[in-house]
Amino acid sequence: MNRSNETSPMLGFVLLGLFAHPKLEKTFFVLILLMYLVILLGNGVLILVTILDSLLDTPMYFFLGNLSFLDICYTTSSVPLILGSFLTPRKTISFSACAVQMAPPCHGRNQRPHVVMSKAAYVPMAVGSWAAGITNSVVQTSLAMRLPFCGDNVINHFTCEILAVLKLACADIPINVISMVVANMIFLALPVLFIFVSYIFIIATILRIPSTEGRRKAFSTCSAHLTVVIVFYGTIIFMYGKPKSKDLLGADKQDLADKLISLFYGVVTPMLNPIIYSLRNKDVKAAVRNLVAQKHLTE
Repeated sequence: MNRSNETSPMLGFVLLGLFAHPKLEKTFFVLILLMYLVILLGNGVLILVTILDSLLDTPMYFFLGNLSFLDICYTTSSVPLILGSFLTPRKTISFSACAVQMAPPCHGRNQRPHVVMSKAAYVPMAVGSWAAGITNSVVQTSLAMRLPFCGDNVINHFTCEILAVLKLACADIPINVISMVVANMIFLALPVLFIFVSYIFIIATILRIPSTEGRRKAFSTCSAHLTVVIVFYGTIIFMYGKPKSKDLLGADKQDLADKLISLFYGVVTPMLNPIIYSLRNKDVKAAVRNLVAQKHLTE
């Protein structure tokens, strides 16, 4: 590639956001702000009750609290900047902040809470999940940030999404492509296959429930869980697993579609997680009521 226009990323990047679609900026600012507040409130409440209520000291709620912590950390690293991009036409981000944001959003989620196990088993599982995800993030980010960049370092996205950053590279990126393919197999293909097989056994078990009402409640719960799984993994597979062929929608429409799709796994799914997995759960509702009652008694 021509490296005559190569520039140093150390001065930072410029995020365009929805610069080309100003009519959408106010609408998305309000929607994303509301969703972010729901994320902080819902996941924060879940973390609080799992810590304070001894009845929720189980593997299931340990993993759900872990997931809520991950959702808060991940969205906090990106959503404030997304909101800021709607208020300023060209949002500048430093090299180091861009590197932090570039971490792929897969680690910490490949967990199965509905299993009877001891703390000696499920704590190492969570630690291993975080370690694998962080390692993948460090590898992907390091490989990307070592590349030479061309032009004026303008990223056509809300945040430093890794695919958008790689478009600025002045060099060939075969190592980056290979590492992302391997990561996609480990963190996307294998979990999706595991979930698919798990749901086959779950559905088979539900069908053996004798009562119609019992089957209806079980299917209702599973369908809600499956919706979150499809939204999260479906959008990520589309973003990171689609072939890099000619965009049928055209460059501008495809860029807008990629930005909106990234909002689903970056904002919508973390908002749905506490609602689907926990706040519809009677144990969590009871724990929240007890927490509120205790607060009133102490006043």
